[in-house]
Amino acid sequence: MTVHDVVRRLPDAAVLREHCRSMAALEAVLSPEWEDRYHSFDEHWSEAEAMASMRNGSGDEYSIVFSPSGAYVRGFAHESPMSPYVEDGPWPGVLDEVPDVFRACVEEPAFSDEDGMPVVTVCMWREPGDDGWRAGTAIDFPDGESGDPDGAGRLFRLLVDRSPEAFQQWAEDYYEVPVDLEAVRHVFASRPLTEGVVRALNSDVVLAELVDDMREIGYPTP
Repeated sequence: MTVHDVVRRLPDAAVLREHCRSMAALEAVLSPEWEDRYHSFDEHWSEAEAMASMRNGSGDEYSIVFSPSGAYVRGFAHESPMSPYVEDGPWPGVLDEVPDVFRACVEEPAFSDEDGMPVVTVCMWREPGDDGWRAGTAIDFPDGESGDPDGAGRLFRLLVDRSPEAFQQWAEDYYEVPVDLEAVRHVFASRPLTEGVVRALNSDVVLAELVDDMREIGYPTP
């Protein structure tokens, strides 16, 4: 799977935003310590922007900026043969067609290394008038045994398969605890977080302890 496969499977930006928000809310319950979480969401990343992010602790990450201009997705798979550190710059074609409206995202310091080089192997975007997600059309993907040269399949698998069951399986593997499927379904439906749902996911946490997290994520509570 490459970025060209992923763009065909992503939902519109509003649906993706809610899905990312829900995953972040679930992880806030499962992992009270922010540093241990895989998915995060900041509803107020800037005055007009929200950002979803993923970090797996091993060097892979993505960031999704939601703004009035649309949505911009940047992913980095650290073992990808398309790493910018292979040729001392982003892989040809990955960023070449990004619209000017997202240029600030391309140059965003948080998405670059200390020398200002964009840390990216995958890039996608969608403007409000687009009928689908877009990516560079002239990317010459290197041959790879994994069939996932840019890391898109690994990075975005929970954005492509947005089922509660997929998240449950991933969370049980990652956190090594049972994860209540009905609680996941509740949150994936964007229904307000309740004490019962919190307890079903993590008996060591109560809803009152999550108020600040949910405010940052923008997830509804009673």
